[in-house]
Amino acid sequence: MTESMARLTGHAVTEWRPMAGDLREAVLDDGRVVVVKRGHGPGATAAEAAGLRWLAAAEAVPVPSVAGHDEDWLVVDRVLSGRSSAAAAERLGRGLARLHAAGAPAFGAAPPGGPADAWIGLAPMGCVPAEDWASWYASDRVLPYVRRAVDAGTFDAADAALFERACDRIPASAEPPARLHGDLWTGNVLWDGREAWLIDPAAHGGHRETDLAMLHLFGCPHLDRVLGAYEEVAPLAEGWAGRIGLHQLFPLLVHTVLFGRSYAGQAVAAAHSF
Repeated sequence: MTESMARLTGHAVTEWRPMAGDLREAVLDDGRVVVVKRGHGPGATAAEAAGLRWLAAAEAVPVPSVAGHDEDWLVVDRVLSGRSSAAAAERLGRGLARLHAAGAPAFGAAPPGGPADAWIGLAPMGCVPAEDWASWYASDRVLPYVRRAVDAGTFDAADAALFERACDRIPASAEPPARLHGDLWTGNVLWDGREAWLIDPAAHGGHRETDLAMLHLFGCPHLDRVLGAYEEVAPLAEGWAGRIGLHQLFPLLVHTVLFGRSYAGQAVAAAHSF
């Protein structure tokens, strides 16, 4: 690993520090501290690196710089941990609005240089470009995970039929493709005492309400300030709050595939409510 770090970053490692899970911190000989993450599947590190660079290119929200990557390892600059604040939350809201407005070539589009076969967490996520959001969301962000859950025995035929009916009722949207973080739960928002940083993206082109619905799903410090500042820059379409359950289907189904019945009930309830 030490040799790989020299190849990826151009610097020698002077110290290793353990972190949670399979993450490690490395101190480089130029004084930088980086986080080293092992890829969990084909294209995982390439997808995350491309996503971070795509988000950074919008110059809208802070994200860690990519120090290097290969098929097995991703190295990014460390983000210092600190406390959240209302002011940082407002900056996050305005930054998310600008990030989404930076746009994407199509719904489902992968970041430039990123693989089409990407990941959201430990679950596979296809990036197939499409022009129509409603049909794409059904065919690429809802039904594939329903089928996986059925195959695993987590959902039965009646559950699958419920999700199919929900997909038939997805409303058309006039929103252009937004540049999404794609996995915007609270654990992927790091606060350094002044700013909120976004990490671990599953970046792709999508509907901007999906990122915001995920913040609602798992909570976010000062969420009301985030949303208020977002709407100052880019007001949301009328009735957006009534569509939160629709946009939460995607992350809930991903969690159902990864973690089983503990999330299945929430996913079914979201489909019923929608």
